[in-house]
Amino acid sequence: MPEDAPTMDALEEFDDLESMLQYFLDENQDFLSWLGTSVDDVGDGSMTMSIPYDEKLTNMRPNAADDEQADLHGGVAATLIDTVGGLALRTAIDDPFGVRIATINLNVNYLRPATADLVATADVIRVGGSVGVSEITVESTAPDGETKPVAIGQGAYRVFRSG
Repeated sequence: MPEDAPTMDALEEFDDLESMLQYFLDENQDFLSWLGTSVDDVGDGSMTMSIPYDEKLTNMRPNAADDEQADLHGGVAATLIDTVGGLALRTAIDDPFGVRIATINLNVNYLRPATADLVATADVIRVGGSVGVSEITVESTAPDGETKPVAIGQGAYRVFRSG
């Protein structure tokens, strides 16, 4: 088991799995913590995470109106896709903390600009002996107030099992 991985005994210190994973991200993943990444929901073969809108994460379009909100940089959505896709795999593994997971391929398709908080939901497609695949949808609230998909992605991840 990786030295910094939480143990199942550690879960007893937290109210739920979401809280434990949030603590792990905040304490061990400086970049994700800086982005404000939060673990919203953990299911069996699925996970939802979010990143709040922050102007430091935006790009303003050259032809934007003065009152137009800047778009979140696409790399923020890609980071969220990569992170939630890999972590979701752990929910479909018998010993979720006894493995290491590394991204081997990431595909992101951008559908529209994101001008509000990002919410990404990953669904595990398959976890084999050494490779897992997740599909991810990222949503954001559009200026018209409707929540819409802003990016979709698929990640393939190498699963390193101990033993």
